[in-house]
Amino acid sequence: MPLKANRLKNFIALLLIGDGVMAILRPQHDARAWATGPRTWRKLMNELDRRPMLTRVIGGIEFAGGVYWALSHQDPL
Repeated sequence: MPLKANRLKNFIALLLIGDGVMAILRPQHDARAWATGPRTWRKLMNELDRRPMLTRVIGGIEFAGGVYWALSHQDPL
């Protein structure tokens, strides 16, 4: 795999893992941080702000997906 593509995949995994951890630790803060953009998106983020446990569950899925993404795209040493 080209080095550029590998770095991009690692960066995406890093973002997923980091945002997932933030959603788990501070769900309302994380939802508010993303509450800009189109009206439908803002409504979704406001709903997640009101439902911190759901935000944590989504964050856990996001974290697990990021870890899976990172591990599945590693080149063997």
